[in-house]
Parts: sequence; C-alpha cells; structure tokens
Amino acid sequence: MAVVKGVDLLIFVEDPDAQGSYIVVGGQRGATLSESVETVEVTNKLSNGYKEFEYGFGEWSISADGVYIKNDAAFTALKNAMRNKQKVKVRIKEEGDFTEEGFALVTSRELEGSYDSEATYSLELTGTGPLTPVTAGA
Repeated sequence: MAVVKGVDLLIFVEDPDAQGSYIVVGGQRGATLSESVETVEVTNKLSNGYKEFEYGFGEWSISADGVYIKNDAAFTALKNAMRNKQKVKVRIKEEGDFTEEGFALVTSRELEGSYDSEATYSLELTGTGPLTPVTAGA
C-alpha cells in the first residue's frame, strides 16, 4: 500500500494567458477536496416497510490555504476570476501526476495579515459540473 503524503497533493489552475497550461497555486499548506451526492427517496408501497433511495445530484469543492506570495500568477488568476465572475479550470496533482480536473467558481478568498506572522490566504472553489479523471499525458 503506497501512502500519499499531503505535501504531494497540489492544486493547479489553468493559466488564463495560455489555455491548456496549468500553474500551481503558490504557498500551499493545506488542500481539501470534498465530494458529496444527494439522495432521492423512491420509497413506495412495495418497499416492504423500508425507505429506498437512489443517487441524485453530486457536487464537489476544494478548500485551500497557504502562505501568501505576492504576485503569484495562480492566486492572481483565482482572484481575478472571482472578481470578474468567471469559471476557472482546476487540476489536482498527486505525486507529480495530474489526476482529476474540473471547472469551478471561486466562491471565497481570504487574505490574513497578522502583525506577528506571515501573511496567509484561504480559498474556496465550488465545482460546476463533474470532476473528471485526467487522461495520461494530458
């Protein structure tokens, strides 16, 4: 069993100036990918006294935080996308290989500057549409 270290999970965003090229969000410390799916109740008189469910709509999101790096290209792209209300294409990289990608909305961005510490950021990305596997070599 190969354990993946947290340091080997990275979030990338498509370069707005070079479509098909991806740039890492600089200064990352933490990243969380969340996926969930709704359920649709399909219980009926023939359900033998038990509720029955089917899968409904799914959703995904990414939360990330890190040390703020001034003029970081990916952070700037995410900030601009949020302000201009544009979707971004994001990719997840595990141990050097892109594994999944999808379009997202930047729904939250925080920049914190404590007087006695480094400046930090946090981001929330909400997926729009599916999160799909990246084919080898892409």
